[in-house]
Amino acid sequence: MHALIAHWDILKQDLRYAARTLTRARGFALTAIVVTALGIGANTAAFSVADFVLLRPLPFPAADRLVRVCEGPRQAGGWGCMNQLSPANYRDLKGMSRSFAAMGAFAGDAVNLVGGGEPRRLPIAPVTAEVLPLLGVAPALGRVFASGTDDASAAVLGYGLWQSQFGGSPAVLGEKITLNGTPYTVIGVMPRGFYFPNRDVQLWTLLTLREQDFANRTNSFLEAVGRLDDGVTFERARTELSTLAERLGRDYPDTNAETGVSVFLMRDNMSPRARTMLLTLTGASLCLLLLTCANLANLLLARAAAHARELAVRAALGAGRRRLVQQLITQSVVITTIGGAAGLLVAVMTVPLFSTLVPQTLPVASQPGLDLRILTLAAAFTALTALGFGVFPALRAGRAGFSALRDGSRAGGGAKQRVRSILVAVEVTMSVVLLITAGLLIRAVWRVQAVDPGFAPQRVLTMRTALPRPKYDSPLRRAQFYDRVLIGVRALPGVESAAFTSGLPMLVTGLITSVEIPGQVARSARAAGVSHRWVTPQYFRSLGIPLRRGRDIGEADTRDRAWVAVVSQSFVDRYWPGQDPLGKTFGHGGATRTVVGVVGDIRVRGLERTSEPQMYLPAQQIADGRPAVFDPKDLVVRHAGQGDTLVAAIREIVRAADPEQPISGVRSMDDVLAGETAARRTQLQVLGVLAAVAVLLAGVGIYGLLAYTVSQRSREIAVRLALGADPARVRRLILTDGMRLAALGIVPGVLGGYAAARGMSALLFGIAPGDPATFAAAVGLTLAMALAGTVVPAIRAARVTPMAVLRAE
Repeated sequence: MHALIAHWDILKQDLRYAARTLTRARGFALTAIVVTALGIGANTAAFSVADFVLLRPLPFPAADRLVRVCEGPRQAGGWGCMNQLSPANYRDLKGMSRSFAAMGAFAGDAVNLVGGGEPRRLPIAPVTAEVLPLLGVAPALGRVFASGTDDASAAVLGYGLWQSQFGGSPAVLGEKITLNGTPYTVIGVMPRGFYFPNRDVQLWTLLTLREQDFANRTNSFLEAVGRLDDGVTFERARTELSTLAERLGRDYPDTNAETGVSVFLMRDNMSPRARTMLLTLTGASLCLLLLTCANLANLLLARAAAHARELAVRAALGAGRRRLVQQLITQSVVITTIGGAAGLLVAVMTVPLFSTLVPQTLPVASQPGLDLRILTLAAAFTALTALGFGVFPALRAGRAGFSALRDGSRAGGGAKQRVRSILVAVEVTMSVVLLITAGLLIRAVWRVQAVDPGFAPQRVLTMRTALPRPKYDSPLRRAQFYDRVLIGVRALPGVESAAFTSGLPMLVTGLITSVEIPGQVARSARAAGVSHRWVTPQYFRSLGIPLRRGRDIGEADTRDRAWVAVVSQSFVDRYWPGQDPLGKTFGHGGATRTVVGVVGDIRVRGLERTSEPQMYLPAQQIADGRPAVFDPKDLVVRHAGQGDTLVAAIREIVRAADPEQPISGVRSMDDVLAGETAARRTQLQVLGVLAAVAVLLAGVGIYGLLAYTVSQRSREIAVRLALGADPARVRRLILTDGMRLAALGIVPGVLGGYAAARGMSALLFGIAPGDPATFAAAVGLTLAMALAGTVVPAIRAARVTPMAVLRAE
């Protein structure tokens, strides 16, 4: 007990000593704490997100045995679903495969929900009866779909929808809801945290495939999920499905000759760009951790050099090495503890920014929590650095004895100076790597933003009014709804034009079909892909798509008139190069259409993807029985600049046309276009913050080293000045040392930056990994930072007063 009390008294003394010491050196303490906080906080946030996406198992039992299957351009590969499965191909693959304990299919859809609260437009996932059971998550209430039961009109709710729309009432089981005008009965509620196929879907219905769905193998709208059977490896399953895809290609050459199968683990359902960005973030965070440790080590070495005489005096007066070490350990622990606590706050504030990089395609929550394992690891690296470089001076002090008193201000040179120089060079290297990667992303963002979308997004308001089937199964009834809404909207003050379309560019990237050109050899269904939209009159004017030749779709283009189409310039270039396309005909959907106009090409699939040729068909000339996905559903309104004031009035017009019709997706086309670069801007913000911190830390490192050098070489500088040296020459001497340090770090930094750029080439949108302008800017900024960190020590060196220094010695 007495020993414990004695140790406690010693600890209190050491804590008081550490507090007094750090209070006297506020600049050192504050800098060390800030550096520690930035390193621990940024790394904890970055690695928490990377671990959440890339390493942590999905929230399903035995999630490593869940795979996704869809069609793709390459056999037995692909990062994700490049193309969806046709029901016929799905049936054959499921029936012939022996690698799966269970396999099911699902599709994407959206419905108008009436029931519970206000009518809402919701994304849903129609699934076959196998899907939810094979995922292995039991419902929180009720049950899921089961084979052999009459669940065609049943619905399963997600936990979030249950809470928001039905107040979390257990009585929801058996309650009737209306989806697109059809009554459904709620049979179950999935637990909190369950998402499938992505985090947006909170409603599931039973997908029933009809015999006519299997008639056309190019009718692709399914994706499949399977659970591997016991003892079956992922590679074996992928090889088997690849073999089966080749067999289908031989059996059905007209439709499957170019069709492969893409098989991947469910947790890998993300684009190469998303994965590359997360890996880039991880690498940048490692760079920052190295910078943090190097800067902290430099700070501690500088402080040790400044206090070398004090330690030597205490050692000479009898202070034991153990006692000195214990006190310096206490100082290091205090710094890392305060810095770690501040780093935790930094991580909490940074995780939301980094979480925007979590791919939307994964069935996980949008924001991970802080990973305490990573927080502990980052804190441990920093603490080891602080302890190692903080205790080392005490170990030297006991050996140095009176030599440290005799050497005076010259203490701390030699090997220690070289170590500090190496650490600063490492800091410069890391900052150059981060500047190059951030600079390349900046160039890529500029390049993407400079892409012409092919339409004029300014002053265009959009909203979705998807009409439910079977309520609007008749094309005539849909046309009546469009007419009532458009007449009312076009009469509003400030509205210049308005139209409906079956899909906005960049938001609806599918709707790809094939056409038949008279006199030309039919291409394969995939090679002849054409993007098509069903539109009402004024669509081109509303969206600002230029009309090159001919005319727009008009009110007279009805079902009882000749069926027509407006095509894009790329459509003409593909099928009738050098010819007049007006009056040309082509086949589509069993009907012959005549080209009446040519418009400019637009970026349907996004700013970074090349779009197929486009064709636009009159909304009134849609054939009976076409799926609801082809119905015009997006309202496009060009206005004089008062878009926000129009929303309420348009809602009233829609409500007057149909009181049960919800409106969703209200946004401007400027916002749609901004969404195309939103992910890149987030990437840039993340890397930009890390690069800015890196440059700042490197500048602090150079400044600290040179300031220390000047203080250690004060006698030498004083002698030079006393013997007549020019102060300008002294300044050049210090500036040269600073630039030499920068050069030592820049060369490996450029090499490392080029290697990093090659690894992230998927993010660069055509910018070369060795882009000279970016590298020159990064090197120039680094040199400017080094110069800024050198100027003040150089000026101080030139102002050394020889008599004052020699008197002090």
